[in-house]
Amino acid sequence: MEFEKLKEVFDVLSKNKLRTFLTAFGVGWGILMLVIMLGAGKGLENGVRRQFGGMAANSLFMWSQPTSLAYKGFKEGRYFNFNNADTKALKDNIPEIEYISPGLQLGGWRGANNVKRGDKIGAFEINGYTPDAQYVKLLKIPSGRFINDLDIEQKRKVCLIGKRVREVLFNPGEEILGQYIEVQGVHFRIIGLFESSRYGDQADDENQSIYIPFSTFQSAYNLGDLVFWYVLTAYPDVPASIVEDKAKKLLKERHSVHPDDTRGIGGFNLAEEFDKVNTVFIGIQFLSWFVGILTLFAGIIGISNIMLIVIRERTKEIGIRRSVGATPWSIIYQIMLESILLTAIAGCAGLTTGVWLLELLGGYIEDDSFTNPEVNFGTAVTAIIILIISGVLAGLMPANRAVRINPVDALRSE
Repeated sequence: MEFEKLKEVFDVLSKNKLRTFLTAFGVGWGILMLVIMLGAGKGLENGVRRQFGGMAANSLFMWSQPTSLAYKGFKEGRYFNFNNADTKALKDNIPEIEYISPGLQLGGWRGANNVKRGDKIGAFEINGYTPDAQYVKLLKIPSGRFINDLDIEQKRKVCLIGKRVREVLFNPGEEILGQYIEVQGVHFRIIGLFESSRYGDQADDENQSIYIPFSTFQSAYNLGDLVFWYVLTAYPDVPASIVEDKAKKLLKERHSVHPDDTRGIGGFNLAEEFDKVNTVFIGIQFLSWFVGILTLFAGIIGISNIMLIVIRERTKEIGIRRSVGATPWSIIYQIMLESILLTAIAGCAGLTTGVWLLELLGGYIEDDSFTNPEVNFGTAVTAIIILIISGVLAGLMPANRAVRINPVDALRSE
């Protein structure tokens, strides 16, 4: 019985193939646009989130800058530096800090230094950190270990080298642990190899770095108690902005920086930036759904109009059915089945095409800011539910029109 009904539905839809195709195309195009926009938005989101990868989500970075306001006898534009006492003050006075490491770098920000090993030489960034830095930077350490407390206490001349440093200074397969490298006349023993967890240029930069114990850095290069910057994280249940505000307030007090000076202490709040990105992508998702559903709605209206035309063309047939005992429900069922089936076939075709195009797009576009465009299972299920509802909505008006046809008037119609 059901098979006969389905056969009848297909017979009706195939009577005017061009009209059926154009009508179905509207629905398929709506679902296709919805899937493409959601998938492309997801690809962009994945790319941006990947740029934030390799760092603790609640991490902060702070450094000193020239002041912008005169304060306590000091003129604006004054330069100052953090020191070891600041590190202790931050640890002692801000309990919300989970990990904190002071940082140093030879040659200033992004400065490269010649590093030698035998007859091989390369230019790399040289950074000084404490053990806590490993919980902020989230490095991969495939060989050896990170800096530990004994390295700091004993000012050991040891180091970790990045993946790219190994490629330049060592032959493939050559053992690196226990070997020595020379940095500005000072020899360091290699205790570990690290690989960045970040992507793109950021990963390349990090893989060309060398890390040595912070205390050793100060001692070996005569920097006294100087600190260039801090990397730190808040506890998971603490907003990073709270730690940032407290740390800046404390450091301003210690270095006589005006409380309202917004330039004296620079900073980067990764958690805050992450929240901004989340807000942007929530907006993109909303816009994608809004535009996609509007496009789909236009297709639904098209199906509803076509079904009304079909009802008008089948007025006599419906009148005959009613005259021989067909119930209003059987008429409604038939019309709704035609509407839902047409919507489902067109929508599934659009959904399948959209997923296929996203796979094709993901394979051809290789960019750090756009990766793995996709629609997840939940989105696919939601799209199918929308299709079913769309089919019902598209058939409601035509079905209602069909049951209101008077059998006698229908039989008289031409």
